[in-house]
Amino acid sequence: MLRNERHARIFEHVSAHGSVSVEELAGILAVSAATVRRDLRHLDASKLLRRTHGGASLRNIGLETPMRYRSERRRPEKLAIARAAAALVPAKAVVGLNGGSTTTEIARLLADRGPVTIVTNAVNIAAELLPHQDVTLVVIGGTARNESYELVRSIAEKPLAEYYTDVTFLGVDGISATHGCTTHDQVEAVTDRAFTDRSSRTVVVADNSKIGKVTLARICPLSAIAHLVTDHDAPKDELARITDAGVLVTVA
Repeated sequence: MLRNERHARIFEHVSAHGSVSVEELAGILAVSAATVRRDLRHLDASKLLRRTHGGASLRNIGLETPMRYRSERRRPEKLAIARAAAALVPAKAVVGLNGGSTTTEIARLLADRGPVTIVTNAVNIAAELLPHQDVTLVVIGGTARNESYELVRSIAEKPLAEYYTDVTFLGVDGISATHGCTTHDQVEAVTDRAFTDRSSRTVVVADNSKIGKVTLARICPLSAIAHLVTDHDAPKDELARITDAGVLVTVA
């Protein structure tokens, strides 16, 4: 298991349970206690977890996982979601992509497939697409967020008003029938909303951990999106409520 993947698994486990022991993590990750201690020291220094005697605890409730760790979490599910999402894009379409590990996978698939125009505010997506000659790339400027690699604030929102996309794939931190689409950062929420406002069709891409979840800042109500693509482990009762609200749901 790669180091970043171990860190993501540790963060995910502590987020779910509040605290964990070194011995428990060693068993979950199938590594030595010494390796776990090194990982916990790194995560503590990064302000993600609090190192405790014999283990670790959650530092902040609702803390957003940095992108470099998030990309390793639920990778098979995200790849399946990305493949199903990319299949929705017609040839030579104009596609909007906000930041996120799943939208990054979609960008890779679309770039390999052929002629497409991508409008994005994510610097990591832009960097990956630059070498592809069949991709017309539009990068929306703004202030960078280290957690998501996105460029946000009003200097990002104003340029978005000048573009129109056939489809926008929106990565979110939570989606529920009651509260719609939400994210951890209120400034990022405004930029994400600008993507939905300028798209013919908005498709939310979210793995099972995001379904039924509500985070700090509202992006948009369910009425603003047309389609949700998720994975087989998503809670079926919440998916039924989302479907009842008029959103097409695809389970990849």
